[in-house]
Amino acid sequence: MLETIREVICRFVDIDPNTLTEETNIRSELGLNSLELINIAVAIEDEFDVEIPDREVGNIETLGDAIAIIEKYMD
Repeated sequence: MLETIREVICRFVDIDPNTLTEETNIRSELGLNSLELINIAVAIEDEFDVEIPDREVGNIETLGDAIAIIEKYMD
């Protein structure tokens, strides 16, 4: 799952995917704005065929958070 999330993020950010870990802070370390975060969240939802409530998207700080939320809402 981490590898797929890395790939999604790299569609939006020019960064080596191997530098992204579960501890990577999506907001502060990658310098993403709110619109970019929403676009990444939508791409992740599409990739994993899951719907993440907007309130949960706002709680995602790290890649580990993203993984936990995706797992929470997967069927």
